[in-house]
Amino acid sequence: MLNPQLAAFVAVLEEGSFDAAARRLALTPSAISQRIKALEDRLGQVLVLRQSPSRPTPAGERLLRGVQQMRLLEAEILGDFAVETVRAAPVTVSIAVNADSLATWVLGALVEPHRRDGLLFDLRVEDQDHSADLLRDGSVLGAITADARPVQGCAVRKLGVMRYLPVASPDFVARHFADGLDAAALGAAPMLVFNRKDALQWRFVRSVTHARLAPPMHYLPSSTAFVEGAALGLGWAMAPEAMLEQPFAQGTLQPIAPGRWLDVPLYWQHWSIRSSALAKVTEALLQAARRGLRPAR
Repeated sequence: MLNPQLAAFVAVLEEGSFDAAARRLALTPSAISQRIKALEDRLGQVLVLRQSPSRPTPAGERLLRGVQQMRLLEAEILGDFAVETVRAAPVTVSIAVNADSLATWVLGALVEPHRRDGLLFDLRVEDQDHSADLLRDGSVLGAITADARPVQGCAVRKLGVMRYLPVASPDFVARHFADGLDAAALGAAPMLVFNRKDALQWRFVRSVTHARLAPPMHYLPSSTAFVEGAALGLGWAMAPEAMLEQPFAQGTLQPIAPGRWLDVPLYWQHWSIRSSALAKVTEALLQAARRGLRPAR
């Protein structure tokens, strides 16, 4: 059980604001602010950036990592001592995951740890090129990331490779790429982008041409809407291979450059602590990745 100051600190960072933390803890925003200020005075450092959303300072990141680890280990220890008449609080494992993995293979991996061990999950969607940042600031216990370099204090395991194909509807291909794939066509054809962090389309464009392009863009922050938008002719996109079997079979999507793709290696990074919950989640993810991803090179 966290002391009131630490509980307020964690709630502000997990909920993103003092008002939301107050609702979660059934307190007033003023009481939350007083507890955070008292904790900062006690430690002699500013811990929370008062912005929207609230973010930890470097000192706050260090504290949050320690508190998150303490919460996980405390829940496991109390669970070991629980007797039949006293139900232990479930352990929650926070994970950063890219949207395409969440839409294809990750959820299936979490079913058995939940059913067998009662684990709960707090999933945070983040681009695979940026998900390790949530490990660094202490927001999550583990992350599916494209970064093979271990975050300090973390272990890294290879998961596999997610293959992305450049696709569009047949009508879109006929309208925009009838004369082939070149700088002029790619510069004029509308492009689908997941969000401002999504670099996959740009990586593919650079692999085809070194020209500076400014194509018209749609932003679609949903994996399923991304594929559906391409099928409806909104634009071309880099879509995960695992989501394309049915659209290809139905003829609603086709590759815009047969024989070309981008492979994104994925890794599982997690805090290096002796946690049975993290060990179970790690094994479940590794098994699911062997089924849902291409083998790592």
